[in-house]
Amino acid sequence: MCEAFHKFIMGLREFIKEYFLSFWDYETPKVMVVKNRTLGVIYRGVQFLVITYFIWYVFMSQKAYQESETRPESSVYTLMKGTAVHGDNILDTVEYARPSEGGDVISTILRREVTYDQRQGTCAEYFKVARANCTTDSDCVQGEVDFDGHGRRTGRCVPYYNHTFKTCEIQTWCPIEEYAVVREPALVEAINFTVFIRNSIHFPKFKVLRGNIKDASNKRDMQKYLNKCHYDEEKEPYCPNFRLGYIAHQARENFTELCRTGGVIGVFINWVCNLDLDPSHCKPTYSFRRLDLRKDQASSGYYYRFAKYYSKDEVETRTLIKAYGIRLDVIVHGNAGKFSPIPTIISTVTAMTSVGICTIICDWIMLTFIDKNEVYSDRKFDEVIKEPTVPMPTELSYISSYGSNHSDLSDGVPL
Repeated sequence: MCEAFHKFIMGLREFIKEYFLSFWDYETPKVMVVKNRTLGVIYRGVQFLVITYFIWYVFMSQKAYQESETRPESSVYTLMKGTAVHGDNILDTVEYARPSEGGDVISTILRREVTYDQRQGTCAEYFKVARANCTTDSDCVQGEVDFDGHGRRTGRCVPYYNHTFKTCEIQTWCPIEEYAVVREPALVEAINFTVFIRNSIHFPKFKVLRGNIKDASNKRDMQKYLNKCHYDEEKEPYCPNFRLGYIAHQARENFTELCRTGGVIGVFINWVCNLDLDPSHCKPTYSFRRLDLRKDQASSGYYYRFAKYYSKDEVETRTLIKAYGIRLDVIVHGNAGKFSPIPTIISTVTAMTSVGICTIICDWIMLTFIDKNEVYSDRKFDEVIKEPTVPMPTELSYISSYGSNHSDLSDGVPL
């Protein structure tokens, strides 16, 4: 047992000694020219792909030689414009835009469902509300509030308006919306309404401030231009007025269907600025996309409720309006770049280092798949060990001759 342990200790010492000595070894690449056309084609092909990737994608497309800023400061101002005839009424911005002067979110009413002359009182609950149907007063719990319903129950079972069946009576704004609602036709003229979107963006790192409206010395001429123009990507890229019909078309939506259900559309303003050029070349691009989930019918579309309050016969009365419309969310993205030596050096060194991958790949192919790989392996890897110095023959003969004819006079002993 002790002998085995002793052998183990000795083996462990030898292993540690060899590992420690090999730790200080120096490895240097050996240049070996392999006359193999297949391997040469692979090598040059991989080199071409790596160099093309860095030149075309990294440097030209991604501009890796630039210092970039991706979190600019942005401001958005929106305003809805347009007038429409709805029956005998003339609707302006105050009637159909919410808010009338907005920020990065603005909506327009395309269709309304109106419940007129609601007053605080008691009336029958809507029959589709859970446990609202009843036959006697005992079926209705006094003071109970159903959060899916319309009010607080009084404990009475009453006829459902002009119908024969009964529902529980509630205290609320009466008559309830589902019973007395009036559905108005859609505001089809809204397809020609315009949304004025003014956006300014600031890149603090480069001290550059840009806007999506072209600068003009004559403010009066600019105002006339803004009152008449409509955005067009090619003809009018600096016009900030967007028709609702144009926005719906760019988002690939049917305007008639939007009038029925409403919807949320994102207006994306993207600033990609190459500040190696003059800042005047920094222009925004626009894209539009539907944001609400249409697969889920319960949560798709866009609508909201509001009320107009007034006094009728000295009693507080309101008109409840359920409005369907288009909500526009203006979302701004920005990215600016300018030449800087530090990222240029880093990207260049990375590119030069990546070319070494070609050699690694070809070495692996050469030593694994190509015939005579054992021959290649023997030629590629050499181990050089420093041997102890051995005296040359001339030196040995000189020492022998000197020793036979001379002696050390200090102690009398011949060498």
